[in-house]
Amino acid sequence: MKPADVRAKTADELKTELEGLRKEQFNLRFQRASGQLENTSRVRQVRRDIARIMTVLASRSGQDQAKA
Repeated sequence: MKPADVRAKTADELKTELEGLRKEQFNLRFQRASGQLENTSRVRQVRRDIARIMTVLASRSGQDQAKA
């Protein structure tokens, strides 16, 4: 997921996407622990996508507070 894609989404869409990514991250960790993980690079992608979404959400909430 590219940063421009993340910035284009609404806060509700980002929260839904974040929830899905956290579930995927849990499943990937479980697969890695049991030795069934095939695509190891997906763990890193998911972790970075979560960070991107959280960064955009935090910056938006910071802008909202600055306006108040």
